[in-house]
Amino acid sequence: MINSINIDIGGTFTDCYIIRNGQVWSGKVATTPEDLTVGFRRVIEDYAKTFGISMQDILKDIGIIRYGTTLATNALINRRGPKMGLLCTAGYEDTIHIGRGSVWYEALPPELARNVPKLKRPEPLVSREMIVGIRERIDCFGNIVISLSREEVQEKLRNLVDKGAEFFVVSYLWSFVNPAHEQMTKEIIEEEYPSSCLGSCPVFLSSDIMPKKNEYERTMTTVLSAYLHPSLVEEITNLGSELGSKGYDKPLFLTHNTGGCAPISRTSAVKTYNAGPVACITGCAHIGKVYDSDVIMTDMGGTSFDIGVAVGGEVGFYKFRPLIDWWKVGLSMIETRSIGAGGGSIAWINKVLGTLEVGPQSAGSLPGPVCYEKGGEEPTVTDADLVLGYLDPNYYLAGRMKLNKEKARKAIEEKIARPLNIDVGEAALAVKRIVDANMGNEIFKETSLKGYDPREFIILSSGGAGPAHCCGYGEYTGAKKIIVFPFSSVFSAFGVSVMDILQIYEKTNLLVLYDPISDSYFSEYAEFNDTVKLLQEEAIRDIRGGGLDPANASFFLELEMRYGQQPHITRVNSPKLFLNSEEDVNTLIAAFTLRYGQLYSPAAAYPQGGVEIFNFILRSVIPSPKREFPSFESKGEDTKKALKGRREVYWEKVGFKPTNIYELDLLECGNTVEGPSIIEAKDTTVVLPEGNRFTIDRYLNCVIEKLS
Repeated sequence: MINSINIDIGGTFTDCYIIRNGQVWSGKVATTPEDLTVGFRRVIEDYAKTFGISMQDILKDIGIIRYGTTLATNALINRRGPKMGLLCTAGYEDTIHIGRGSVWYEALPPELARNVPKLKRPEPLVSREMIVGIRERIDCFGNIVISLSREEVQEKLRNLVDKGAEFFVVSYLWSFVNPAHEQMTKEIIEEEYPSSCLGSCPVFLSSDIMPKKNEYERTMTTVLSAYLHPSLVEEITNLGSELGSKGYDKPLFLTHNTGGCAPISRTSAVKTYNAGPVACITGCAHIGKVYDSDVIMTDMGGTSFDIGVAVGGEVGFYKFRPLIDWWKVGLSMIETRSIGAGGGSIAWINKVLGTLEVGPQSAGSLPGPVCYEKGGEEPTVTDADLVLGYLDPNYYLAGRMKLNKEKARKAIEEKIARPLNIDVGEAALAVKRIVDANMGNEIFKETSLKGYDPREFIILSSGGAGPAHCCGYGEYTGAKKIIVFPFSSVFSAFGVSVMDILQIYEKTNLLVLYDPISDSYFSEYAEFNDTVKLLQEEAIRDIRGGGLDPANASFFLELEMRYGQQPHITRVNSPKLFLNSEEDVNTLIAAFTLRYGQLYSPAAAYPQGGVEIFNFILRSVIPSPKREFPSFESKGEDTKKALKGRREVYWEKVGFKPTNIYELDLLECGNTVEGPSIIEAKDTTVVLPEGNRFTIDRYLNCVIEKLS
């Protein structure tokens, strides 16, 4: 097993999972939003202190560092990006301002999206005055209809620079078919503002970033790549320099929202957006193979609750035109669902309806929940958990952080209990019920919409707050089994550790596999195969550029397909990398028919419309060694040695009741605990209501099952 450091930065905590000399260590520190690399360094320093060694000694024998960062997310939230100039085909200057019709509401929760009178179009990342049209035109076949004028480009470039443009984005019509005009524009910009000068301006071409059809998505993907680029460059460069000064002489790998990781030199900024939840679902897929089961990933952290689905041990769900912030993009992002439901989610009274609501607003890491005593004044889910007795105020993060229970109680009493005319215990329990219901309903909806029955899945509960609430939200899915890991609170970092080195290459090439009018099948195999070879050559170039060996790579082809004239596409794993016969074509059509039927029912098939390929997606994968889970023999059910004591805990229909508290680290294979009980780990707490059984299984993971 290769020595590795795997770090994922969340909104509240920075999680770490280190594999070194065959041993595993996990830890977490508070996220440092002012400089995320500080948290990165602190969590490694915690490991160094634990084992009494220097950071230099750790780094010199580490084979790979994988890093999941929220820098891109933060840059968008804070609108911290460069002033950009956008060059597009004349007549299409308003494309990103018009957007899709859903740009008005798509990023909003349903209750806000329905409030039509108050909807406001989001502010674009490129203002209208910074967008210029260039008189050029390439048609859909790649033919040049109107040639590009060098003089016009030079003149409009100077105007943009005079207005303060620091970065340039170039997105012309049909450039994914023929990129000649975009490449020529880049050459002109680099001649005018050479990299050797202080006034140089980076250039981003849509034909490089996203060579796919759909002008709006292609342009916005390129705009976002440019907008997020400087924030990542600055902090990642500083981090790389610091690691290098301490003896780490290998590339730093960044996790991608595509489900893998890649060296910094081969990573565009937009691919790091939302990589944390994707790391979780990647870890879930690995666990699904271990347990030979389909898995629902649930990750309840301090800020959000993330959901994903892994079927057959694979991460196979991609968003169709995924959303980044307010804007649709053309990336192949792994599909996850996030809602504002975490330990830091704020409980508040809706004064219009007179009802209690939880989230989506979050206290984050600063100021955090009231009990953190960092300036927070609004009661949160963590405050409610503390008041209910789920959390030990003296053992939070194994005692490294003390919680103020009295302040939490006072906040809930003043902000929740008194307005609702109920006691503090009832108010705290109401907060728990609502956040559990919000999460449970989202799990059920997310799984069902993919065509699956959540009762046939196991739930994997992760995140620092997840194990305290998993039995609550699990009730809404009907799932019979929940798995909690000893390192559940840093499961996203574990997910980072099992990520393969993966890059995705995409290209639009519309091919008709079956033509119903002539009743004929596709036979121009060279056109299909040449597209795949072009993507493969690009992948091999990047593998070599990242200092890796192409001989270790495997290639997998996915195709976005549809029945003729349908607007929506279905993503299909191609059974063939290349087509060489009519039999291969029929095999591909059969794979599409099967997948389409799984999503929409076989009755919805429309073969009389024909079958088309819309986009080619090639995955280049260099597998990473995965942690094996050794199997242990049962030590019996007795748990006396793990019993820490008893404390008052508030339970549904019972109120406060003396409850057994167990130490997770002292439980062994086969040990069984029945609810109501609390099981405490160093960085998370399992809340086990009555009617549930908790068992340490043969992999030393925690399994929760309903007794009836």
